Amino acid sequence: MTTTLTSERLILRPWRDDDLDALAQLCADPEVMAHFPSVLDHAGSIRLLDRLMAHQAEHGFTFWCLERREDGAFIGFTGLARVGFDAPFVPAVETGWRLARSYWGQGYALEAARCSLRFAFEDLQLDEVVAFTVPANQRSWSVMERLGMRRDPAGDFEHPGLPVGHPLRPHWLYRIQREDWHGR
Repeated sequence: MTTTLTSERLILRPWRDDDLDALAQLCADPEVMAHFPSVLDHAGSIRLLDRLMAHQAEHGFTFWCLERREDGAFIGFTGLARVGFDAPFVPAVETGWRLARSYWGQGYALEAARCSLRFAFEDLQLDEVVAFTVPANQRSWSVMERLGMRRDPAGDFEHPGLPVGHPLRPHWLYRIQREDWHGR
């Protein structure tokens, strides 16, 4: 199943092998990756692309490749994914985004995430979608709040993929339920 979503300015589409160079450039940018443990080298981007494509094939959704409709410019990625680690709120589907710096501050993350949530609640009929980030990532949690997501302080967690004491291990959890989405 290959799902493509569109919004006023954006296309969220399945990944292709020829997207690797753009993805690698995105994930090698230290500012883009500031709230992740490290930038990705080329091999890490290959592994990420493989995971994104496999998730799409298995579930019918993923963190889709994000393009601008007017010119096909690669913006980054946005979408949905099944949370792949153990935490008290799992099993869950998360929404997330990663955009190239030149596209920050233009409303693309919010527009694409709204499109993803519409798909989650209207097409997939999910009851809830979560999102999470480190407390220092104000850009990201600000988008979560503008989406109508609410922080769940009781659900805040230590990311199990990072060692104890790592500064990026503490994460804030945000949630939105289908009934709250439909009420918007």
